[in-house]
Amino acid sequence: MILALVGPGTRTFDFTSGTGSILRMAADQALTRGTATRCYAQEISPQYALITLLRLWLLHLRARRSMDNAEPPVVRVGDSLLADALPDLRADVVVANFPFGIHNWGHDRLAYDPRWTYGLPPRTEPELAWVQHALAHLAPSGTAVVLMPPAAASRPAGRRVRTELIRRGALRAVVALPAGLMPPTAIGLHIWVLTQPDPDQPPPGDILVVDTTTTDRPLTETVRAAWSAYRSHEYAELPGVHRTVPLIDILDDQVDLTPQRHLPHANDPATDPAQIIAKIGEFDHLLDHLRRGLPAVQPVPDGPLRGAPQADVADLIRSGSITVHRAPTRSRSTGVTVTGIVLTAADVFSGGPATGTATRTAGDEPGPEVRHGDILVPVIGRRISAWVATPEQVSAELGPGIQLIRIDTTRFDPWFIAGVISRSDNRRIAGRASSTGNGAIRIDVRRLSIPVVALEQQHAYGHAFRQLIEFRTTLERASATGVTLAHEISDALTSGTLGLTS
Repeated sequence: MILALVGPGTRTFDFTSGTGSILRMAADQALTRGTATRCYAQEISPQYALITLLRLWLLHLRARRSMDNAEPPVVRVGDSLLADALPDLRADVVVANFPFGIHNWGHDRLAYDPRWTYGLPPRTEPELAWVQHALAHLAPSGTAVVLMPPAAASRPAGRRVRTELIRRGALRAVVALPAGLMPPTAIGLHIWVLTQPDPDQPPPGDILVVDTTTTDRPLTETVRAAWSAYRSHEYAELPGVHRTVPLIDILDDQVDLTPQRHLPHANDPATDPAQIIAKIGEFDHLLDHLRRGLPAVQPVPDGPLRGAPQADVADLIRSGSITVHRAPTRSRSTGVTVTGIVLTAADVFSGGPATGTATRTAGDEPGPEVRHGDILVPVIGRRISAWVATPEQVSAELGPGIQLIRIDTTRFDPWFIAGVISRSDNRRIAGRASSTGNGAIRIDVRRLSIPVVALEQQHAYGHAFRQLIEFRTTLERASATGVTLAHEISDALTSGTLGLTS
């Protein structure tokens, strides 16, 4: 995604390189094109810097076999903000996935740093310091692409710096990504595309905003096409997905760069009174279905599951009656790539068919195929949510971020297992804090135990658990439908197309 926006360059710089994944991909793509890019990196962790150097050096050795002018990579260790190891570097391509929310980034020590040409970043806005660091290392004709938290587009503290970035033409595009693509998985990150302003040319009069969450097209293709068209003279907006926004519409009291704020929905709410009345009737039917959706229950002194013996999932895995599967780790080798449709965590929650994509080399094994009766559990979440695969999901390839539990259906009912696994107490047993820092947990189902009851009782409880899952799904649908319907009725009353009954 990032490299699709920046294009080729003779010098590529990543100032928080981690293990060098982005730079490795940039160098590999350059070799595929028959060219070379010299990679520069700085990383605060010596261990990660060493990994970056080794990965880039292997690609450099490959480049030297086909071209004599291939230059070796440059990797430095240190804090890029506090100890810039390459102050004179001006790269054609600058890319970064820097850490978010680190408030002790050196605000006091760097108050008079020459990099802050767009204004001193507030202490609480370290991301705007990274953005200006990227611009300070960007060649006049280069492009910088950085990942940003969505809050950086609208926080009041950063309004002055955002204003200067826009007014002077440094910020050219903001892309909203769907949640789950990369950590932190609970939020949809933004991509900011920046270029070095030309002092001899007037700044552009608009910026490009893209919302990839509203389209079914492949993300990379959508973003690449929008950016390429924006930089040409043949741009045409795609309603609800991308458009150019005049600077005068952005430079207000908030300077909010959130793409959704500037993109009208492709399908506006219905204003036809007949359609609204029909929707009210449909909503009534939905509520009737919701009222009948809960299982019939009653108080009992001692339910069958209360004193049932427990079987550890880890022991059941060893016995072969339960297996747990994950999508395989992809190879980092080069060669012919294959793109496949895979099941994502969002698909699991929606109960719909697979919509994600994954690219692998031809030699890589595909992910496990989902079968009837398989139980799907997202790896990261705020609670444990186990779902039995729907008919639309059967035969799909399992994607990353999901663990698949396959059971012996002669011994277990899948809805029963999904229900007992989703018990609230299991969050404490099977979960450990994830690296997202937003309260989500990383779930390991092997730590759990399940009650041992007869298969006939499992079927009865499984039917109830299935009703509860369907009830929650219907409740969420009713909530979303009700909110939309309330807005439509309000708009219709205000516009005079609907009136009050006596």
